[in-house]
Amino acid sequence: MSAVSARRRDTLLFAAPPRICAWAAVGGKKEGEGPLGAAFDELVPDASFAAEGCASWEDAESRLQQRCIRRCLRKAGVTARQVELAFAGDLQAQCTASSYTMRALGVPFAGVYGACSTMAESLCLAAAFAAAGYSERTLAAASSHFCAAERQFRTPLNYGGKRTPTAQWTATAAGACLLRPAGAGGAVEIPSVTFGRVRDYEIRDINNMGAAMMPAAASTLLACFVALHAAPQDFDAVITGDLGAVGSELLCIQMRKEGYALDNHLDCGCLLYDRDEQPVKAGGSGAGCSAAVLCAHILPQLAAGRWRRVLFVATGALMSQATFLQGQTIPGIAHAVELAAPAGEGKA
Repeated sequence: MSAVSARRRDTLLFAAPPRICAWAAVGGKKEGEGPLGAAFDELVPDASFAAEGCASWEDAESRLQQRCIRRCLRKAGVTARQVELAFAGDLQAQCTASSYTMRALGVPFAGVYGACSTMAESLCLAAAFAAAGYSERTLAAASSHFCAAERQFRTPLNYGGKRTPTAQWTATAAGACLLRPAGAGGAVEIPSVTFGRVRDYEIRDINNMGAAMMPAAASTLLACFVALHAAPQDFDAVITGDLGAVGSELLCIQMRKEGYALDNHLDCGCLLYDRDEQPVKAGGSGAGCSAAVLCAHILPQLAAGRWRRVLFVATGALMSQATFLQGQTIPGIAHAVELAAPAGEGKA
């Protein structure tokens, strides 16, 4: 049987869905103070990792990602040597956090950059490789670090720049999943993936990522619903990441115009933090935000049978530290992963 039973435009539907057999989420202090704090596999009180000799925020993010991946592999009962391929990325220039992580782990590595959509993109690629039989144990991971991202994309921390109400808080967090082909075990399967297309509605404000990414989220959702012959109500939840409060509101308005009511919509940027109690403005962001929410909250809900079917759509703003200073517009991307409890499992 072919690994892909059908390709409908941008969507791959797997005849034998690969499974996620283990996952882990690691976060920092602020993430531990949020609504999902108790769900993390590990919380790091000092995100600088100074006690481990880290001399930079960039090095600290690599340590964070390493911890997350090692926890995931331990939960799967797998060593790094048994991993046949890793798809991973972060927000740093040239994905250095992930590159340094893989240097330490010694795993075959394909670096992925999709900004905040990186976890979904990594899962899409890992699922395709697992379903095709190219890799028996495939890793998908993503991370971000508030201090490293602020210095790269906005201003150094000691500058003390003010944040606008539409701004989002880059998560200091990481998530990792280990995928196996169908039949190899695992609590959550991936029946389909949808690769997004770049959309640009000429937003230039780097403090309004939700508005910049929303068109891409809407585009990918519409493509998913058509390809899967589905509607929002066919899922327990449609979860984006990370549009935040502003982008989520805009998405629901846009989807209603397209004829779809997203009454079951959730957003990783709004789930990770308590916006009433934590100073995160419009919510969370960063490649580690959706990765951590996926691994700390979404996958456990499916594994426990509280949800049967979820559409996970992570979004990314594809600007660089040069393009936004040049005043260029901010293109957006969104990739979708259909997640499901295997047949005969989960809630009735």
